Amino acid sequence: MELWELIARESIRDLVARYNANGDSGRFEQMLQVFAEDASMELVAVDGTVRRYDGIAHVATIFTETKANWDAGARASGGIATTVRPRHHIRHFTSTHQIDLVDETHATGRCYFFVIMPHGLDHWGRYVDEYGVRDGRWVITLRRALSDGRVDRASNA
Repeated sequence: MELWELIARESIRDLVARYNANGDSGRFEQMLQVFAEDASMELVAVDGTVRRYDGIAHVATIFTETKANWDAGARASGGIATTVRPRHHIRHFTSTHQIDLVDETHATGRCYFFVIMPHGLDHWGRYVDEYGVRDGRWVITLRRALSDGRVDRASNA
C-alpha cells in the first residue's frame, strides 16, 4: 500500500465521522463542509421512494428542514421561551466502512448505519458514497442514504 492510499482512506473515514458527529449535534454548517460544492444526495426510503438533492445549496435544505422540525418540537414540548439551545438526542452509528480507491482523486465507499433517538432504535440502512479530491481535500461527491428499515413508534407506545 502506498502512502497516498493511507491518507485517502483516513481522510474518507474522517468525512463519515464528521458528517455524523456534526449532524447529530445540529452543526449543519460544519457538516456540509464534508460535501463538494456540486455534490448530490439521494435519500432512498424503505419503500424505494427516492428524493434527490443536487448542489450543496439544495443538499443543505435537507438539514435546514430537519433543524426547523427539531426547533418546533422543542418549542412544542417545552412551552416556555428559553435561550438555551434545545437538545435533540440523535446519534448515527456507522460500521463496516468499505473504501475502494479508484485512483488518487476518486473513491467509492459503503457502510451500514443505525440511528438511536430518545425512544431507542429509529431507523437503519446503508450509505453508498462517491468521494473526490477538490481543492486538495477529500469530499463527498455523492451520498446515497438507503433506508433498510424503520421502527414504527406507534406500535411501541
